Amino acid sequence: MANKRKQFTPEFKQSAIDFVNAHPEMTVLQCANYLEIGLSTLQRWKREAKENPGQPVPFVGSGNYSSEIEKENIRLQKELRDTQEVLRNEKYIGDALLQKTYTTDFLNKTRVKNTGIVPQYYVEGNHEAIIPREIYMRVQEELVRRRVVKTSANGKKRSYSCNHCFSQIIICGDCGEMFRRIHWNNRGCKSIVWRCISKLEPTGLECHARTINELDLQEIVLTALNELLGDKSKYQKQLQQNIASVIRASAAITTDGIDEKLMELQQELVKKASNKEAYDEIADQIFALREKRQQASMDTVQRDEQLQRNTDLQDFIKDQSSNLTVFDETLVKRWLKQITIWPTHCTVELKSGLKVDVER
Repeated sequence: MANKRKQFTPEFKQSAIDFVNAHPEMTVLQCANYLEIGLSTLQRWKREAKENPGQPVPFVGSGNYSSEIEKENIRLQKELRDTQEVLRNEKYIGDALLQKTYTTDFLNKTRVKNTGIVPQYYVEGNHEAIIPREIYMRVQEELVRRRVVKTSANGKKRSYSCNHCFSQIIICGDCGEMFRRIHWNNRGCKSIVWRCISKLEPTGLECHARTINELDLQEIVLTALNELLGDKSKYQKQLQQNIASVIRASAAITTDGIDEKLMELQQELVKKASNKEAYDEIADQIFALREKRQQASMDTVQRDEQLQRNTDLQDFIKDQSSNLTVFDETLVKRWLKQITIWPTHCTVELKSGLKVDVER
């Protein structure tokens, strides 16, 4: 049974510090031995008392925090770690990745993270899933998308940001860089504008893109969406064509054939291993097929998402009876993929693949 960590009350901590101050003839080590506490513990209490004069020594331990704010911060940090674990760990979809760590010293039982030194084995359907595989694949796709949104010509990587609904979807038609939100004070007239990053920092590209006001961007979005609503038959026909192409593409890719081939290779691998024959070539084929199957699964999820987006937009156009008059950020996050800024017009591209040009 593991030893329970000793807890000290704030009164005991303060008494220990007072004892050290009252006995200058004793060293801190002697005081620690007399009080039967660790030297580093007593030194830490002294340091905390010196950094917070007049304040009680923080009572921090298992389930004890110096303040409610600290308690809430630690709770949120743990919740974030748990959420990230669920989003990234294959265990929650019923699979298992074997040999994530391996033993380097069997006498001392030392284990280290496997960075490719020994082979890893991915087992599908190892146990009952908690999260549906389709949702997990969508999350992996989103994590990849957010990892590096765009790489500039100078090699600088632009990370994901969700500070504003227009963040990272406003693209320069001149140099291809993203636009950045700027608070502008032009001769005492304050406004919020969007400017190409190439005009704000060195990117290795020469850009002559115009600066566009945020209110104008909102009007452009409203104009584009209202054009969809105003010419429903034209855009619904395009959406139907998009849906048909997605269905044709999804019918062309299936994982059934890959699964059958994988089963055959695995059986052959077992036979060769039992007969002590070389099986490196078969193992390489299995790894390649697994990667192909993973990609096929990701492609299927992407096509399902595209199909759902087309269907949802079709329903939105059909159900909307009047034009939009008020800008809504949720519509931007739901429907828009990007807005390309050209010298004389802007191109609004939806996630469903539809494009609308707006003169502005």
